[in-house]
Amino acid sequence: MSETIQVTINQSVAILVDGNNIEMSLHSRHKDENVMLNFDSLIPSLLDNRQLNRLVYFREGKSISKKLTERLHNNFHGSTVACHKSADIPLAIKATQLAKKVDTIIIMSGDSDYVELVRHLKGEGVRVEICSVEETTASILRDEADYSHTITKEDCFWGRTTKSPRTTSKNPRTTRKKVSQKK
Repeated sequence: MSETIQVTINQSVAILVDGNNIEMSLHSRHKDENVMLNFDSLIPSLLDNRQLNRLVYFREGKSISKKLTERLHNNFHGSTVACHKSADIPLAIKATQLAKKVDTIIIMSGDSDYVELVRHLKGEGVRVEICSVEETTASILRDEADYSHTITKEDCFWGRTTKSPRTTSKNPRTTRKKVSQKK
């Protein structure tokens, strides 16, 4: 007789996003600067029925899109941090501050600069997961993490100025050709 066992996962998760790293990785992979991360579908997938404690989006530069800031706040009570230079140091500081308050920290970046942070957090007893674009993720970072999530095309959307590669036709009969007109 087979008995189904239900396991309840009670983990508190912090998600820390290196915005510049993720944006550059997506732009590089898709060869399109209008591709953006769809947080509305990605975050619930990353949480996988675990509790979200914090979501912080770090980005180099003086300002971050108000629309993104509002969306992260309204949907996930998240916050954004504009960093003076790179997001590496502010993200690492926030991660060490949260280490005693959460069970898992998900770092959204593929940057090998985070390897020592991952080692430190694991030494503190925190589960560390990486979420990144596979092609631009340092293998040493993936190897050090407890788990690695891959950002796929389904986790993205394209701005209105360009069409998604999913909707672009490769069929020569349906592709428009520019016709030159002679005067």
